[in-house]
Amino acid sequence: MRFQSGFAALADRVAMETRAVERAGTVQEILAPAGWSDAQAESWLDWLEAKGVDGEPTGDWLTGAPDAWCAALAARGLTLGVFPDRTQADLFRDELVATLKLGLATPATPASAPLDIIDLSDPAASARLQARHGEQIAARLSAQAGQALAEALSAVADAVDRCEGPRGDCGDPARNPALARVAATARRCGASDADILRAIDGERPILAPQPRVDIPPLVALADRTQIAAGAPETLTAAKAALDGGLIVAFSPRDAEAAAAPSPARVVLNLAAALALGADALPALARLWTVALDLTSDQAAPIALGLEGMMQAVVPAGGDLTARAEALAAIVAASAAQASVELAGLRGPCPDWDDLKGAEADTARSRQARLKANPDPLSTVAANRLPKPGAPRRHATIGLFVDDAEARLRLGLGEPAAIDVFQTADGAIGRRLNPALAAALKSTGGNVQAAERHLFGRRTLVEAPGLDHAALRALGFTDIELAAVEAALADADSFDAVFTAPVLDPGFIRDVLGVEDGDGPLLTLLGVPEDAETEAARWVFGAGDLSDWADAPPAVAALLAHPAQTAASLRAAVEPFSDAPDLAVQIMDWRAGPTQAARLLSQAALDGRRAIRLARAAPPATPLLDLPSAEAQPRAEVARPAPISRPERVVERVVERPPARRKLPDRRKGYIQKAAVGGHKVYIHTGEYEDGELGEIFIDMHKEGAAFRSLMNNFAIAISIGLQYGVPLDEFVDAFVFTRFEPAGRVTGNDSIRSATSILDYIFRELGVSYLDRHELANAAPDNGADGLDEKPEGEAVPAARFISKGFARGSAPDNLVVLPFGKKAEPEARTVAATEAVACPACGDFSLQRRGGTWVCDTCGAAPAMQGGDQA
Repeated sequence: MRFQSGFAALADRVAMETRAVERAGTVQEILAPAGWSDAQAESWLDWLEAKGVDGEPTGDWLTGAPDAWCAALAARGLTLGVFPDRTQADLFRDELVATLKLGLATPATPASAPLDIIDLSDPAASARLQARHGEQIAARLSAQAGQALAEALSAVADAVDRCEGPRGDCGDPARNPALARVAATARRCGASDADILRAIDGERPILAPQPRVDIPPLVALADRTQIAAGAPETLTAAKAALDGGLIVAFSPRDAEAAAAPSPARVVLNLAAALALGADALPALARLWTVALDLTSDQAAPIALGLEGMMQAVVPAGGDLTARAEALAAIVAASAAQASVELAGLRGPCPDWDDLKGAEADTARSRQARLKANPDPLSTVAANRLPKPGAPRRHATIGLFVDDAEARLRLGLGEPAAIDVFQTADGAIGRRLNPALAAALKSTGGNVQAAERHLFGRRTLVEAPGLDHAALRALGFTDIELAAVEAALADADSFDAVFTAPVLDPGFIRDVLGVEDGDGPLLTLLGVPEDAETEAARWVFGAGDLSDWADAPPAVAALLAHPAQTAASLRAAVEPFSDAPDLAVQIMDWRAGPTQAARLLSQAALDGRRAIRLARAAPPATPLLDLPSAEAQPRAEVARPAPISRPERVVERVVERPPARRKLPDRRKGYIQKAAVGGHKVYIHTGEYEDGELGEIFIDMHKEGAAFRSLMNNFAIAISIGLQYGVPLDEFVDAFVFTRFEPAGRVTGNDSIRSATSILDYIFRELGVSYLDRHELANAAPDNGADGLDEKPEGEAVPAARFISKGFARGSAPDNLVVLPFGKKAEPEARTVAATEAVACPACGDFSLQRRGGTWVCDTCGAAPAMQGGDQA
């Protein structure tokens, strides 16, 4: 066989560059085409490692492995007589390498395991389908159960590690309530008590992700008329087909093609091939038909998957399905011609005598379809079809290969409106699918307007429903609006924007009058739901173009439903493929056998050759709002009179989850200004009604934004801990004596003169002020413990010095003063003559003494007038 396609000359002009690609535990430098993304290059390295290419590298790009792989095929072809001489073998090698470098083709993962075929009319088919469906359910549930069990046992070990106390108590479920809860959960997950005890001893299960065991599907041969009519076997097949475990084929040949192994598969990039000229696609199909045949010792089925179909047919306009049918016919005809040539060199497939009649009928049917096709390329395809009945090397030449990794190696994505790409600086960006953009331009549409509708404008300027004016009316200032606009660039929803730390917690609480965390901020502020939804579409985009009002009528359906267009193009390809399209048709995740049976019947009515169904993955979020389980009341049963026993007191400790104690909306506290090592710091406290500390705010003057934000969020964390009941003592003991800059001399605080860090100063101040821990102070207060020592003895102090006039709102009178309450002076020593104790008529104590002619009670200080004169 000879090759003169010219791919090698084109590949020599491809710009190459060296790039660093992260691999497992290392960074590998490779030479790759400049237009490839990092993910594309890494996917090629993964394939080459899995392939295990033998032989010495003969090139320098991708470590020389592609050249070595192609050289091995060329050497094999020369040995088998496929190439007449070394020159043709080398030309084949160079052309094959060029298709890889140009992104025209990539080998796909082989599907070498044959599938079992059952006939739905067989009475034993129902039991076999039920058994296979049970195996699939068991594989799925066992994987989920193993993961849940491993997580539960890890939680047991965590409950012991987090416990603070004696090791014996921490490992005893009777003394560690948290351990008791997670141990009960582990037991419900299926763990034995021995596994739980090992976890308590510190043995943790390995949570390495285990590959799910995929049970190969069955191929069911069904009668099209019976399935279309909804016969009983339809529901039988539907039950087994719910999770992709069944392929329903409607003819014996299609069932055999679906079940046959396909060890040699390739994915062709139609769009890239058409960009090189009209002759590139036939040459590409012929070249890779030979390459796939050389990968196998026997005449096995091959598959040339057609990818990039939408990018290939949409820019040309006209009838998209007719163009797709013509392109598929060109590939099928070119591959069949090459297979006929290979049959003359290596011999036809062993069962060709049984297949040639059906193959001749298929060839005549394809010839008739091409004559009715109005696309100009259909004539090219019709001229390349081999003679009906000509012996072929391959019994089956399929045109469908579903391999996500192969699409990634070609730089192709899914047929959707959004295309993900890598920019020149390595960043990941999003854009309108190039095929859709080309179709939109050809009809005079605005691509930028489509992308704004698709991805949003990322700004609230002029947004409907909620713009800057509406936010200003709610209390937002320029500072908050700037923070919101900056956050909109990377956010996915308003919930990630209108919250802390984008907005200052003090602003949310004091200005907006709500508490962050009580719910969506916009909802708490009374923003209507429809206004928020309209603004969200303006900012974040609609996600698709189904309701884009400015879409040109000629391409509106294409823009709105690109996936449906891709499905119609695959349907146009199927008549020219020897193997049916086995792409999985996704159903709703809650679909049952009835819905699946309807889809099977519809496929039979539509003339589908085969169909495979599967339910979509369920949402990852919780789907049930389960009430708390409560013990059911037991029926009263007559019991004999109890035997009298000594009473026993049983104490049960009920552990309740901690609840957050909210601060009053109007709260008291104080502000302390000081400087630590020359760096100003303001501490603002908030208190409960009983004077207990409930929150703190920390503001650093003229510090960097990162440091100020860190201190601000640190204060939020401390405040949340205080409100959940963490004792202030714990925070004080944890953070005093911490050392980092700024540190040193403290000015502005009358009790603390030096600190080893900002945190050391803050918690010294809180400990002194709220816990009376004066051992943390390193200076005597200027005004003493009561603030009155500087005043002359007996002089009153205005109450305004201690009570906030704003907090009291004038309820405290202006003439309110605080009287001195210093330490009592020691009483002067008196010499009292010994007298007989007399009971005091006021308090009844025997402490009435006579002094200076009058009676005075030493206990209550009363001076009663005693009758009877002098009692001494």
